[in-house]
Amino acid sequence: MTVAFVFPGQGSQEVGMGRALCERSSAARAVFDRADRALDGTSPDTTPLSTLCFDGPAEKLTLTENTQPAILTTSIAALEALRERLPALTPALVAGHSLGEYSALVCAGAISFEDTARLVRLRGRAMQEAVPVGEGAMAAIMGVEPDALSALCARTIEALPSRVVSPANYNAPGQIVVAGHADAVAKLSQLVGESGGRAIPLKVSAPFHCALMKPAADRVREALERITMRDLAVPVVANFDAAANSDAARARQLLVDQVAGAVRWEQTIRQMVERGVSTFVEIGPGKVLAGLIKRIHRPAVVHNVFDPATLDATVSALSANS
Repeated sequence: MTVAFVFPGQGSQEVGMGRALCERSSAARAVFDRADRALDGTSPDTTPLSTLCFDGPAEKLTLTENTQPAILTTSIAALEALRERLPALTPALVAGHSLGEYSALVCAGAISFEDTARLVRLRGRAMQEAVPVGEGAMAAIMGVEPDALSALCARTIEALPSRVVSPANYNAPGQIVVAGHADAVAKLSQLVGESGGRAIPLKVSAPFHCALMKPAADRVREALERITMRDLAVPVVANFDAAANSDAARARQLLVDQVAGAVRWEQTIRQMVERGVSTFVEIGPGKVLAGLIKRIHRPAVVHNVFDPATLDATVSALSANS
């Protein structure tokens, strides 16, 4: 049994996440305590991150600058709860979807949790501020192959030459998310419908993973220059190129590239399968990645760790197969 750990990204948050794990696991509770200390003074809002995760309110938790450290913290708390129960379990590979790549790098020992918590708060703020609210949009495109979608994006830009629209997430077969200027996404969605596909507008605060995020990428680069990164103890398959990496300098550049580059999640999972991974453990809130993984590679075995029940089930399953 070859195991990979995967970590979720923005959109998986919900009020109450992490509370039950912290009540069960001292290791998980310690992660939230560390986050509260690390983030103290990094926002005008003095509400501790643990309070936002456990009690909300939802409108504060869903602010991008709060959501990103909240999901990171909940994911690393779940990881530590799993390690507390199965200290000998070591993944062959690690990956994370968008924001989840930061959790993956913490898991791989490349960057300290405290530095990462502060970094993703800055990243969230930078991504939100890169494009004025209402100017950007994202949409999920169903039933259009990647090459055909690229051609439709080119047609859109030809019709709207000053605008940006491009694939942002290659999530699974038949599901690609696009991002860009709101009018360009609307035009592309019209072309998708005319070609027999389907476009579903997404409720997002900014057009992530497209060229409009270049100002945010520059701010992330500046912040990363002040942070110590170490070579990875476990290879991380990066979003930007879907290749396994263990080099600290490369990991730093990939985090910058990722901000305005597409998330190649389908290719990431296929790369892991090609390297022998048969079992995936999604660590963090929700089950979004589990669903995508099964769509990408149906024979995959997928477990989740986000609360005491899923922790117990995963520990039991992995122990039985070890």
